[in-house]
Amino acid sequence: MRTRKRLLSLMAVLLILCVTLITPVLAVGEDAEAVSRFYNTLWAFLPPVIAIVLALITKEAYSSLFIGIVVGALLHCNFAPVETMDAIINDGLITAIADNAGIFLFLVILGAIVALVNAAGGSAAFGRWAEKNIKTRVGAMLSTFVLGILIFIDDYFNCLTVGSVMRPVTDGHKISRAKLAYLIDATAAPVCMIAPVSSWAAAVSGVAADLDTGVSGIQLFVQAIPFNFYSLLTFVFIVGMALMKLDYGPMRQHELTAQRTGELGALPTEDNSEGNPKGRVMDLILPVVVLIVFCIIGMIYVGGFWGDNAGDFIAAFGDTDAFVSLPWGALIALVLTIVYVVARRLMTFKAAMACIPKGFIAMVPPITILTLAVSLKTMTGYLGAAEFVEAAMKGASQHLYSLLPAVIFVVACFLAFASGTSWGTFGILIPIVTAIFPTGSTLLTVGISACLAGAVCGDHCSPISDTTIMASAGAQCDHVTHVSTQLPYAITVAAVSFVSFIIAGFVPNIFIALPVAVILMIATLFVIRASVNKAA
Repeated sequence: MRTRKRLLSLMAVLLILCVTLITPVLAVGEDAEAVSRFYNTLWAFLPPVIAIVLALITKEAYSSLFIGIVVGALLHCNFAPVETMDAIINDGLITAIADNAGIFLFLVILGAIVALVNAAGGSAAFGRWAEKNIKTRVGAMLSTFVLGILIFIDDYFNCLTVGSVMRPVTDGHKISRAKLAYLIDATAAPVCMIAPVSSWAAAVSGVAADLDTGVSGIQLFVQAIPFNFYSLLTFVFIVGMALMKLDYGPMRQHELTAQRTGELGALPTEDNSEGNPKGRVMDLILPVVVLIVFCIIGMIYVGGFWGDNAGDFIAAFGDTDAFVSLPWGALIALVLTIVYVVARRLMTFKAAMACIPKGFIAMVPPITILTLAVSLKTMTGYLGAAEFVEAAMKGASQHLYSLLPAVIFVVACFLAFASGTSWGTFGILIPIVTAIFPTGSTLLTVGISACLAGAVCGDHCSPISDTTIMASAGAQCDHVTHVSTQLPYAITVAAVSFVSFIIAGFVPNIFIALPVAVILMIATLFVIRASVNKAA
């Protein structure tokens, strides 16, 4: 019955889509040389909206994303068929693969390291240790949260490392993979957005570096941290939810199924073998520590710590390129891990080499989804989504001055959700925000915080976000399941954050605004718990 409903919904959406697209074809013809009639209009957001709606209806990400890409290319090329195919292949897919080759390499290497650790028995040994020392489901969730907070260098690195380390722990306490994916996703980007030493801080300071704000880019980032309500309230939400043992929405059903039947919702391709029975906890911890250390070294090396930015750690982080530095560190960690497991006689060299293609196979789904998602972002960019948002923001600034932080938060949420990129969102909005508010004013800080918070929120909710995709990969969870289960949680925090930014717009004092925001978040959790208990 459910399958039939999904198919009917899909057919209805496709029928509407065909009617929408065929009508302009008759008028436009094949005039691909002209600027797209849909450039810098609300139509620019049609491709991601179609992709997101289809993904949520059909529970299938690949075809949904591809249809979004096709629609974007058609609009961009004025429905000229040959030019549309060229845009899909050359401007979309090939460019996405070329531009993200570094992160794809990092994914493959990390997949190989995880396969090695599993085969060596390190993951199973850690699971046995966790079973003895982490006694409760609450403890398992809070442990995942704490580890996510500690790995603040980069969101990709956070998602995949926390996922590979904590899967045995959460599995042992029958926590669904959907819940694990949420815990990973809810700590990855938010903690990077409030950590001064992170790839995200470097990106923000880079955007703000040449703007007339009266302070340096990194100083502006640090000043914005206390007002970043979405990131901070997400942490309050996670801790409160864990301590209250609260779940609602689609996540509740997944958690009940996991507890009652032991069906966690893991991907069927995952290797569930116990590995070498001689494996120890150190066989998991040591490769992870080595990976962290060399990735950090890689980031500051690529950023010129031993070159142009000699000895300046912060400057090196500001100039680094995560797409180069993460594979740099991961490759060294992979070689050292192979040497370690062979020297420990946990496996032969031949068996260790066999883990490399296993790791690659495990990472094929996230690589495919990431390729399609980046291609969709490209099409949205070609349609002038950024220019449309800029014009709308400048128009709003003339009438809603004290409410602007809340407006900026909503606009950033929408833009990041539709485009799937936090970095692109604050790259567009930060120059606009600095032009709206006077230099040195507290409202400038609140406005920047609203921009960054909204970028994280939209990225957190979006099915086409790379961080969301990485969280699914880290938890080995179906991607659409992860998105549909975490949306109610993210929207709850977003609603409280919106109210908090309204308050901060009129009372831009962190010693008043932040405590009020935390109280509102806790009160919301109690109201939700009362509603869930009443419904049960």
